[in-house]
Amino acid sequence: MKDSEKGISETVTCPICSRNVNAVVINAHIDNGCQEAAPSQAKTSNRKTASNLAPIFQARPTNPIDVNQSLPSSSPSLPKGKKRAINDTPSSSSSAPAKRAKMSMQLQSIAPLAERMRPERLDEFVGHVHLTNPSSMFMNGATTGSLGSMIFWGPPGCGKTTLARLYAKRTGSVFKELSATVVGINDIRAVFEEARNTFKLTQRRTVLFLDEIHRFNRSQQDIFLPFVEQGSIQLLGATTENPSFKLTSALLSRCRVFILERLTDADIEKIVHTALQKLAQSSSHKDTDITDNCSEPSSSQGSSTSSGSPPYPQFTGKVIASIVSLASGDARTALSLVELVVQSSLPEADLIASMRRTVSISYDRTGDNHYDMISALHKSVRGSQGTAAMYWLARMLTAGEDPLFVARRMVVCASEDIGLADPHALPLAMSALQACQNIGMPECRINLAHIVAYLSEAPKSTRAYEAYKRAEEAAKLDATLPVPLQVRNAPTKLMDEMGCGDGYRYNPDYAHPVTNTYLPSQLQGKSFLRDEDDKTNKIWDEEALKRWELEENGGQPWCGRKDAT
Repeated sequence: MKDSEKGISETVTCPICSRNVNAVVINAHIDNGCQEAAPSQAKTSNRKTASNLAPIFQARPTNPIDVNQSLPSSSPSLPKGKKRAINDTPSSSSSAPAKRAKMSMQLQSIAPLAERMRPERLDEFVGHVHLTNPSSMFMNGATTGSLGSMIFWGPPGCGKTTLARLYAKRTGSVFKELSATVVGINDIRAVFEEARNTFKLTQRRTVLFLDEIHRFNRSQQDIFLPFVEQGSIQLLGATTENPSFKLTSALLSRCRVFILERLTDADIEKIVHTALQKLAQSSSHKDTDITDNCSEPSSSQGSSTSSGSPPYPQFTGKVIASIVSLASGDARTALSLVELVVQSSLPEADLIASMRRTVSISYDRTGDNHYDMISALHKSVRGSQGTAAMYWLARMLTAGEDPLFVARRMVVCASEDIGLADPHALPLAMSALQACQNIGMPECRINLAHIVAYLSEAPKSTRAYEAYKRAEEAAKLDATLPVPLQVRNAPTKLMDEMGCGDGYRYNPDYAHPVTNTYLPSQLQGKSFLRDEDDKTNKIWDEEALKRWELEENGGQPWCGRKDAT
């Protein structure tokens, strides 16, 4: 069958009005503004084509569409010969935005409570008063848009993403949100190109929020440099890791770093109460909608809110206090617990116990918390604070820390802080390390507790450690100082003739002390390993001593005061 013969019954979809139109008259239909399709031309063409066919092939199309029929009343008619404007959307396609809005509402309804409870304005933001204070540098910059690119550094759940969104909204910028865990360089380049075009068309700046920016390696971070320096895009990076270690110095020099601390208990409690108020309002609105759709209720029937009863009676004082405690400054964790409690009907004690089982301990073996805790353990041992040292040991081990990591640090501590004051400290620390290697957790925690307690109560001396530091400093000043001939080795005749070892006195051969030239002439008279009672360069802080006497010595004066005076 020829193409002209197929056109009798074939219909196509109009690309403008989305209606089904006979293929023969589609051009005329579009030229006439989707109103009519030149009926005379269409009928003539149809008659010509139909006359060339045998009657058996002249089948009528099923449910023919009359292209001359007027559009629905929602689409205004246009004069003949005038095409439809771009903004004149036909009724058949006007439902697309409504569908998208409906889908957005559906996604919002299934989003976690932490996502739904994000504040809409900066004045609703909870915590970090040093940033959200109206007179702060951040708020002034948000008003004028002069802050430039920024890095938000803080723990999870402290509000980095929310603060970035509110900042972009405050400045009226185009906001693009990406995560370094799922995007690559090509995605970033596409955002840069779109930002450049958007600025040319609308003069609006683009804010790129890149979460977990520390996941980008150093070569990937370099892609931001020219765009950030030119100001064609404003970068807001969020990281839980120390930017000094994870970000390049070139990128840091082009960004301001804002530190977001862990939220306080008061901040978490305020966030919880705000979420409960919003949930109660949402619940009351739903009840009102249901009541409006039903028959007229009697005067005795009222909502729980109107009668004065609390909408969520399970949120007792103890439950809220437990949520605040378990959140540990993480707003996301707190709101997740709120969402669980809202759907629960357990008694108070069972509810608190269930919440404790749902919260995992946040501990990263490679993060800052890992090094902060081992530092606290080491400093507690150095300060002879056995109780504090035992607490930090338990914190690390219960969180899943590698016991060998702790044991190795105790070996270092045995020489650095106990040193010459107790010669048994280092062998005992090595024994503890070997025990951890052979036994493993959980039993080796006992060995670690043993060595931590011993080192905490042992006398302290840093003479050996400080002596090495002084010697190291001298060695770095001049690494070319020759070894004195008297203490050189002379294994060959030639070296013996050169005078190596000449005049050396072998100490065990003498019944009395003897000396040799041990140091280069430039270092004669230097003392690196000082006497035990040497107080050179030691600090005397009367205020710190009085605090120790009050808190650690029962208010009694230190016995060393007499010797010092």
